Amino acid sequence: MEQLLKLIETNPTLTPKQLAVMLNRDEARVKEMIEDCTAKGIIKGYRAIIDWEKTDRAMVKALIELKVTPKKGRGFDEIAMAIASMDEVEGVTLMSGGYDLLVEIKAKSFQEIAMFVFKRLSPMDDVNETATHFVLRPYKQAGIIYHDDEEDGRSFVSL
Repeated sequence: MEQLLKLIETNPTLTPKQLAVMLNRDEARVKEMIEDCTAKGIIKGYRAIIDWEKTDRAMVKALIELKVTPKKGRGFDEIAMAIASMDEVEGVTLMSGGYDLLVEIKAKSFQEIAMFVFKRLSPMDDVNETATHFVLRPYKQAGIIYHDDEEDGRSFVSL
């Protein structure tokens, strides 16, 4: 099962027939395993990794750290799920360290992200502090390395 999941995670476009050959299994069995994993919630979905910088669409990504007050008896789940339900939010992660939650969002501009933090996150009763970090350039995401063949236009200067 683990091999199947790793193959799907690496390349979700592989067909059950291709996976069956790679795993030396029957195609019907592979389909059954995939359906079982989907039904159990092990496979959550399939997504393409898009390099938006190479398209005409302007896109800004931000990582927002939040310090929150957990609810008695429910911990961080209630506030995390409230934030996760917002359309702008790409991801919410509970983490250790100086902040409690990491919120990932994408928007058309820096201003749009700033307004999201100002109008949607900061006013929430359980949010005590935010720290917004704008992604300037991705180098690797979901195991995929972003590599440009463009030459670096900077010059080396020695004094």
